Amino acid sequence: MNIFADFDVKIKKTLQDLGLKDKDGGELDVSRVGVEPPRDATHGDISTNAAMVLSKAVGANPRELAAKIAEALKGDADVASVDVAGPGFINLRLNDDYWQRQLGVMLAEGTDYGRSKMGGMRKVNVEYVSANPTGPMHVGHCRGAVVGDVLANLLKFAGYDVTKEYYINDAGAQIDVVAKSVMLRYREALGEDIGEIPAGLYPGDYLVPLGQALAKEFGSSLLEKPEEEVLPLIKDRSIDAMMALIRDDLASLNVHHDLFFSERSLHADHAKLIRTAINDLTLKGHVYKGKLPPPKGQLPDDWEDREQTLLRSTEVGDDMDRALVKSDGSFTYFAADVAYFKNKFDRGFEEMIYVLGADHGGYIKRLEAVAKAVAEGKAELTVLICQMVKLFRDGEPVRMSKRSGQFITLRDVVDEVGSDAVRFMMLYRKNDASLDFDFAKVTEQSKDNPVFYVQYASARANSVFRQAKEQLGLEKIEREEAAKHLSLLTDESEVALVRKLAEYPRLIETAAIHQEPHRLAFYLYDLASAFHSQWNRGSDNADLRFIKVNDTNLSLARLGLVQVVSDVLVSGLSIIGADAPTEMR
Repeated sequence: MNIFADFDVKIKKTLQDLGLKDKDGGELDVSRVGVEPPRDATHGDISTNAAMVLSKAVGANPRELAAKIAEALKGDADVASVDVAGPGFINLRLNDDYWQRQLGVMLAEGTDYGRSKMGGMRKVNVEYVSANPTGPMHVGHCRGAVVGDVLANLLKFAGYDVTKEYYINDAGAQIDVVAKSVMLRYREALGEDIGEIPAGLYPGDYLVPLGQALAKEFGSSLLEKPEEEVLPLIKDRSIDAMMALIRDDLASLNVHHDLFFSERSLHADHAKLIRTAINDLTLKGHVYKGKLPPPKGQLPDDWEDREQTLLRSTEVGDDMDRALVKSDGSFTYFAADVAYFKNKFDRGFEEMIYVLGADHGGYIKRLEAVAKAVAEGKAELTVLICQMVKLFRDGEPVRMSKRSGQFITLRDVVDEVGSDAVRFMMLYRKNDASLDFDFAKVTEQSKDNPVFYVQYASARANSVFRQAKEQLGLEKIEREEAAKHLSLLTDESEVALVRKLAEYPRLIETAAIHQEPHRLAFYLYDLASAFHSQWNRGSDNADLRFIKVNDTNLSLARLGLVQVVSDVLVSGLSIIGADAPTEMR
């Protein structure tokens, strides 16, 4: 139930009924006509730019055309008044009866209110986190984990068929380094004094238990075998152990993927998937043999001053052509990226979203080029970059982790403040802007702490229900009974709260379309603020209290309003992956 979508239909029907035509006699293009909340709430409930975007085509003055459209809209039974503002904005104010009816619909829909079919079950793959399996998750992964997870939840709620995916980088040189680091810990577990960890190996003590487990299972027998025989076994054990650690870290943040895709699977069976992807691009004319000129600045790992197999990526939007096969016949990392995208495309995904860290900005154009070459317009690719998170404690930077010895782990942060606070605050800036996370701020109980303020609104709503039980004897709020009395909600502050609730479906669809989950966190804060304000009005004026013992019908109507506030908080916090508490302790 998106009231702005409903009025979009109404306004376009009005334009049609007015017989407006293009000045050349053709049909008007109304695709740029927008219907949205006014920037200033005092201007009304709904605003449209119809007159301004159509005036040139119609050949009329924008304000004069706006006045003509406004006059026609006054005949709508739901419209209380229509005004023309500025260069031709048309602002509508709706009747209280309209808002009361909308609240009745919200009550009936419960926590499904705001759920949309907009996505049409379009298949979307959201790949996020995808940290190398070399150790515990650090705070740098945390933001991408939350942004990707909440975006996936949001898209599901908006009607898309979503798969949450994690790409395991288990085929690169870093896995060799992990295996050698584990081998060192294995020798340590056998009693050997290994001294200081050599440069280039992973020094974290999270590898100690893995070395001990190998010593318990194999004794010293691995030392008696050649390294080329032992390392593959240790690689497998290391990857399994590190992924178990990563899954556990993610679970502490309430992040759960549908699929973990192994990069090694692309190289299996003589790299069949990579070869197939390159052959497919070759048949499409995107692959050739040639040399790459040396790029300016630092040379990339896959650059060679020899003839290689290259992708014509400049013809599909990239800055330079990219190597697929090196002169020695080995595949580049980029070739695996190509095969991975093709694998997603072959699995039927119509849109692929990659949520990457701040250091991956240079990947955007090459990935977009891959999508154009492989999918040829039949699938979309979007890359979202998550900027850095800076940790503070009482305004001072936090630098070291006791657990890792090198970085702040995701688990360190979650253990200290809880997953709800982490998830909500990681959304409280747009993903492409840097974010400051202060441990003190996210645990204080004040309006300045958004997650507390929103969860406190949920707890307050539930305290109203407990008061209703104590004072009115109501075991639960009967939605149908409350809906019978909504016409009693006539106070302007109550209607304003209904207006804020009515923004929720549009918020869901807009955030999904623009892939901006931070909008949901902002909306929930605004809704909580509106609810707290209404609570405070009741504290100052007994006539505005949610429960009036001497007026059961008005109490039921107001309880219906509180129930919808609770429903939306439960719904929105669920999408964010946080709890909607019934009380605060």
